[in-house]
Amino acid sequence: MEILINGIKGKDFVIDKKDSLCKKLAMLIEGHCTIGVQSALQKYGYTEQRYYQLLRKYEQGGSQALQDKKPGSDKQPVRTRETLNQIIRLRFLDPFASADIIAQKLNQIGHKVSKRSVERTITEYGLQKKHMF
Repeated sequence: MEILINGIKGKDFVIDKKDSLCKKLAMLIEGHCTIGVQSALQKYGYTEQRYYQLLRKYEQGGSQALQDKKPGSDKQPVRTRETLNQIIRLRFLDPFASADIIAQKLNQIGHKVSKRSVERTITEYGLQKKHMF
């Protein structure tokens, strides 16, 4: 899929619809300088509210402010690879230790982890206790 910007000398400029940054920038340029806001909204498929949000972002931070950010939290994960390995190791060393005990041991050796994170790891890795009936 592509978007065409009509050039003054009969040559069109082609924009790939998948290129989010280029699409946003082209919409702002055309909306602000050539075809007008309403025509740009129809052409690029954005709402008026989103157009003005992007315009403010551009005015404050340039084209870099228009780049999509990767989804998810910016915080570092609590369950690092080393922490996961320690949870699994402690579970194998003492299969009857509760998540609370494992979290306490990890905190004592410097891994800041909650009981819930330990429970989540135990569940994700299938380390639950097997009940015999």
